[in-house]
Amino acid sequence: MNKDLRKVLREAERQGFEIVTRKSGHIEIRKDGQRVTTFAGTASDHRSMRNGLAHMKRAGFQWPPKR
Repeated sequence: MNKDLRKVLREAERQGFEIVTRKSGHIEIRKDGQRVTTFAGTASDHRSMRNGLAHMKRAGFQWPPKR
C-alpha cells in the first residue's frame, strides 16, 4: 500500500468510514454498512486512486481534509 492511500484511509476512518482489509489484500471502504468502493492492495492502474476517491466523495468524504 502506498503512502498516499494510507493518508486517505486514515482520514476516511476519522470521518466515520469503515475500512475492511480482505484476505485477497483488497481494501473495502464502507459507510453505514454499505460498500462505497474497493481499492486494490497493489493497484496496476494509475487511475485507481482517483476513481476510488470519486466514489468516496459521492458518499460524503472530504478530500483534501478541511481542518
